[in-house]
Amino acid sequence: MLSWEFSAADLALTRFAHSPLWEVVTSLQVLKEPGAHAVHLPWVRTARAALADVEFGLLSALVPVPSVAVPDFLTPVPAGYAPTLDEELAQLLATPPEQVRADLAGLDAPAALLADPAAGLERLAAEIRAYFAAALEPSWPRIRRLVEGEVLRRARQMSTGGPAALFADLHPRVAWADGTLRIAHRWYRAERRLDGGRGLVLVPAVFAWPGVWSQAEPPYRPGLVYPPAGVATLWESAPAAPAALAGVLGETRARLLAALGSPASTTELAARLGLSAPNASHHLTALTAAGLLARHRTGRTVLYLRTAVAEHWLTAGSLN
Repeated sequence: MLSWEFSAADLALTRFAHSPLWEVVTSLQVLKEPGAHAVHLPWVRTARAALADVEFGLLSALVPVPSVAVPDFLTPVPAGYAPTLDEELAQLLATPPEQVRADLAGLDAPAALLADPAAGLERLAAEIRAYFAAALEPSWPRIRRLVEGEVLRRARQMSTGGPAALFADLHPRVAWADGTLRIAHRWYRAERRLDGGRGLVLVPAVFAWPGVWSQAEPPYRPGLVYPPAGVATLWESAPAAPAALAGVLGETRARLLAALGSPASTTELAARLGLSAPNASHHLTALTAAGLLARHRTGRTVLYLRTAVAEHWLTAGSLN
């Protein structure tokens, strides 16, 4: 059990971030133990074929399965909201040799990395780039959209219910009470203060499912890594719409509502439902005007999400 005690300043500074390196590490665990991550099996089949000629032996050695710990220099908590892979690898390469050795203490570490950390990190960064390009880059827009939708949904929760609402359903092993966040880790026990103003970084990572991870040891930034809502739909085609709802709205608009279990963009929805982008946009605009969808811009992308009215309609339609 890890316990984090928050001050008011810590709550004010708690924020979200997304990390390509965390997706690399957790996706490698999925590849090694797919039976424990069944929702990602469609990705596993594609990724294994794409990685057939890619060398990532050092990276693989640092991410054993089953694993209690991964070297902290490989999984830093992002300083900003959405660093690129190159930005995170630059931070990785800047890790001092003494910190590399300290992070590897007690782990089954490759001898080459211990003997020459600088050269080892160069090799590791090259392997990560090759792995990411083959296994993750083709799906990266889809992954990013799901994470952006998660951040949007959590921000709405916090705006209406405060921190208690934010943490209430973050993960089954995460609980908030009396200013303290508790994470039920099986192999790790510690009580920490966030030092009055450091805040906590929440890092949604699609391949973390079904687990939860934390970064609690100095000198690294405190972070909590958890799977975003909607992971189960990430590799699926759009679900069928309730027949009763399709009878009222029409098949296409009902299917669009059903597909928005997590926020998504016009392009993503069009691809999932086999629609043209203009056709999808036309129906999304109509659903928004009817009060069934809300629009939110994140960077250059507009995400659609269901309103409470739409949730009620879908629930009622499914019961009929």
